[in-house]
Amino acid sequence: MNVVLYGATGNSGSRILKELVSRGHSVTAIARNTSKIPTEVTAKQDDLSDVNTIASLISGASAVISAYNPPPDDTDALIGVTERQIAAVKKAGNIRLIVVGGAGSLEVAPGVTLLASGHLPAPYVPLATSHGKALDVLRASDINWTYFSPAAFFQPGERTGKFRLGNDELVSDAARQSRISMEDYAIAIVDELEIPTHERARFTIGY
Repeated sequence: MNVVLYGATGNSGSRILKELVSRGHSVTAIARNTSKIPTEVTAKQDDLSDVNTIASLISGASAVISAYNPPPDDTDALIGVTERQIAAVKKAGNIRLIVVGGAGSLEVAPGVTLLASGHLPAPYVPLATSHGKALDVLRASDINWTYFSPAAFFQPGERTGKFRLGNDELVSDAARQSRISMEDYAIAIVDELEIPTHERARFTIGY
């Protein structure tokens, strides 16, 4: 497939890029700084500030994957970026948009999100709050979106290929730990790209 990947040099984005390339997809990797993008893929520079620029860069793509990570001191930048991405995919021909999301809006009990539970460490609350708002923006749109929430602990690790998927509830193991490596997350997001099973929906992952 012809895939545009935003945030291609970030922690999750670089692993998604590697997974896409390993499966033979044609990737246009987009970042603010393209110096870290591997030479075997097409590199483009963009900061997601202009709808027309985004639409031009994604025109003709099969899908767009957004691994955009907002600045720590302005996490609500994610909301404006999501709004511009929605406008751009409509302008470019209603291309599918798959978003690397957050875990804070997942339920840990019926009707209680991880964010509302009070168990999320304080430094993560602003980003989790902004991710929840961005998910609301996607849900209110009429595009073909997918929002993929990681587990609570989302870090670089092993590519095992063994994980469980869920919908709106945090996936935890027998020890009540919610974890996923960025490498296994990358497998699942490319699986979803290749065989869509969560269109206009959110899903999640964990061990």
